[in-house]
Amino acid sequence: MLQFIRKFLETEERSPTLKEIAEGVGSSAVSTIHKHVQHLMDKGFLDRSHGKGNNIVLAQEPAAAPRELSSSEWGHDDGKRARSVPFCGDVAAGQPLLPESRAIPLEVPNCIHRDRQELFVLRVRGDSMVEDSILDGDLVVLQRRGDYRNGDRVVALIDGEEATLKEFRKDPQGVWLIPHNPDLSPKCFAPDRIAIQGVLVGVMRSC
Repeated sequence: MLQFIRKFLETEERSPTLKEIAEGVGSSAVSTIHKHVQHLMDKGFLDRSHGKGNNIVLAQEPAAAPRELSSSEWGHDDGKRARSVPFCGDVAAGQPLLPESRAIPLEVPNCIHRDRQELFVLRVRGDSMVEDSILDGDLVVLQRRGDYRNGDRVVALIDGEEATLKEFRKDPQGVWLIPHNPDLSPKCFAPDRIAIQGVLVGVMRSC
């Protein structure tokens, strides 16, 4: 969604309406788009102009924000080469990840991989991260690494079986996996029940 708004502002030289954003990202629910836009404002990605109309504008974007691409943009990536990355299946409740030996190669654009190592791709199933504008059917690009910070969006393996995409936080109580959906609640786990598989670095839209 953020990528669509950015491109709309660049090409149309005006702010998109909520209806135009909904059409641009393939959603029929303007009320849902309003929630996503408000969430992006709360996170500091978007702002409102203070002139006539109080329109949506881009705010200063955090440097570590995951890169977003729509499916129509995957093959149009600034002239630099894409890279083959293992697609390891769906991230969904109750489903383990495919081992890399059975993974399917998938081309990831340069603007996402940026020569990072240890990348893999999963397809999102479910709506637990809708307030991050990560929707059912989107492809998420993740990086395996040894350091995880509070606030990272990660794929975590629970009890060696169930993979889930959530916000990661750790405190004296344990490891918290936090959904970004107002209908779902955070859950706390003993650290030995959780294995972090990767940190989110990019989103490839299904629409």
